[in-house]
Amino acid sequence: MVAKRNTSEYFKERRKTIGQFNISVSREKLNALEEKLKEKGKTKTQWLNEKIDEEIGK
Repeated sequence: MVAKRNTSEYFKERRKTIGQFNISVSREKLNALEEKLKEKGKTKTQWLNEKIDEEIGK
């Protein structure tokens, strides 16, 4: 029971600072992106954060 409460509290606090961005794209495009990111040694999260920073001017 204690572990469940700790998990609940963790995610409650996490939702205060972390949001989700979910989209659907064709499998072909997703595979191509994942392959390109693998070559660059980046995760999808790292890549998307870079693109968002570019867009908002950071």
